[in-house]
Parts: sequence; C-alpha cells; structure tokens
Amino acid sequence: MAEKTYPMTLEEKEKLEKELEELKLVRRPEVVERIKIARSYGDLSENSEYEAAKDEQAFVEGQISSLETKIRYAEIVNSDAVALDEVAIGKTVTIQEIGEDDEEVYIIVGSAGADAFAGKVSNESPIGQALIGKKTGDTATIETPVGSYDVKILKVEKTA
Repeated sequence: MAEKTYPMTLEEKEKLEKELEELKLVRRPEVVERIKIARSYGDLSENSEYEAAKDEQAFVEGQISSLETKIRYAEIVNSDAVALDEVAIGKTVTIQEIGEDDEEVYIIVGSAGADAFAGKVSNESPIGQALIGKKTGDTATIETPVGSYDVKILKVEKTA
C-alpha cells in the first residue's frame, strides 16, 4: 500500500525539519533527564513525577514519529508551476463571501503547515478544498458541517 503524501512548500518542510531537530536534540534529552531524576525518588508505583515524565516522553516520541513521517513523504509543491491567478498551495487568496462586504485573506498550505490563527488554511480543509484550482473572479462553494456558502475569489498571489 502506498503511503500518504504530504503536499507542502519547501518552507513548510524546512520548518518541520527544524521542529524535529528541536525535539530530538533538546526536548528528548530534557525528558530523559526528568525520568532519571524522578526515578531517583524511589518507589515508582506512587511516583507522580515519574509517571508525568513517562507520559511526556511518549508524547515527544509520538511527535517525533509524526514529523519524521511527514518529512519522509513530503511532496514539495512549486506554486510557480500553476497559473499566476490560480489557487494552489503556496498562494495567498483574498475572498469575499457573496452578499458580504468583508474580505478575508488566506494562505493555502499543506496540512502540516496549517495555522488558523495565522490565516494559514490546509489544502485539506473545507476552504482549501473549495478554492484549490479556482482562479481570480471564480465563485467557490465552501461546504462546512453547518451548511455551505459561496465566495468570490478577488485576488490570488504568490505568498511572499
């Protein structure tokens, strides 16, 4: 069975690689040290510090594994390969909901780089799925769990 690929920009992949390095070289050794200290307290059956450190170790190892998989199966997307006015990963899109005055700006990224608070939406999100492949002037229907709405694509530009 083929592994899932993770479309992303080169910048997103580099960010994941830095995060992985931080986890392996800083967080992992910190957790190991906390486990050693907690183990020195004696009886492990009632040692909450030891349990907490072991839980954190499992969390960190899970994050490392997840990042390694995303990096290994990264598919670098070149936004220059699509038309200038076409929505794709690595593009910034300005949209306006039909019947509304407010404009919204989103950066389309791979799922690994999504950050709703920074305006970065995944290509797998309802907004990303609706917009990818559309061009300036097109209308897209965004399907959400509570219903759908139409937006007009006002501007598409390469993300700086």
